[in-house]
Amino acid sequence: VQLQASGGGTVQAGGSLRLSCAASGRTFSSYIMGWFRQAPGKEREFVAAISTSGAVPYYADSVKGRFTIFRDNARKMVYLQVSSLKPEDTAVYYCGARDWGRILTITQYNYWGQGTQVTVSS
Repeated sequence: VQLQASGGGTVQAGGSLRLSCAASGRTFSSYIMGWFRQAPGKEREFVAAISTSGAVPYYADSVKGRFTIFRDNARKMVYLQVSSLKPEDTAVYYCGARDWGRILTITQYNYWGQGTQVTVSS
């Protein structure tokens, strides 16, 4: 599967964005999808994941209640609605796909998109 993330930008603290990730391939609905982020000088960290059907989301504690992950299997898209943004949310956001396992807490993924920059100004 190939992934293309988009939707990043520069927003003020408290603002919102919707990040999108478009996937190619015929079996999108069989992939666990996730979002990760990497801030300058830091390691990539898990943000959110969603089950193959879209019924079950899972979030990092740092974004719970502010971010929402959802997917549209017919359109082969996964989204991350990011709200109540804080300067510490500034990072490059990546979407990932995993074609093995069902447990959402597993953060090893085998397919990655190129990332989209989110910058939050105070």
